[in-house]
Amino acid sequence: MEIRIAGTIPESIVDGPGIRFVVFAQGCNHYCPGCHNPETHPLNGGKVTTVTELYREIKAHKLLKGVTFSGGEPFLQPAAFAELGRKIKGSGMDLVIYTGYLFEELLALAEMDPVIGELLQLADLLVDGPFLLEERDLSLPYRGSRNQRLIKVQESLYSGRAVQLAV
Repeated sequence: MEIRIAGTIPESIVDGPGIRFVVFAQGCNHYCPGCHNPETHPLNGGKVTTVTELYREIKAHKLLKGVTFSGGEPFLQPAAFAELGRKIKGSGMDLVIYTGYLFEELLALAEMDPVIGELLQLADLLVDGPFLLEERDLSLPYRGSRNQRLIKVQESLYSGRAVQLAV
């Protein structure tokens, strides 16, 4: 399956806990003023690769704790990111997903598109909400603005409400 990405970072320690491979999705419909990655906004930018090739790149790095999907907006390509997410989870790594949507919005979207729900269910941690320039705070771990939440996805899905990670 093909996937459109803006790029990757093979080893990061700022995009989630531990050493992580970061995949930046290409295409975003949020257009947050002050976005850290505006080059990821065009839907036809970046490059097209395959999930198989991307997973091969990830597996070449042996010290990884997990993988982070960032953006762009990964939920605009839910089938491709879900396929990559299944491979990542199957190899024992954890998965962090950044999104401009709120957790509650993703639950509603999942009722119309089950693949969105499948991608959400694969995540361990979700950094949700749009970047708000007026809420910008560079001291926050793993996020850029105070409105963004760190959601423990599995606990949230089980309890039916957003359960936040305290850091």
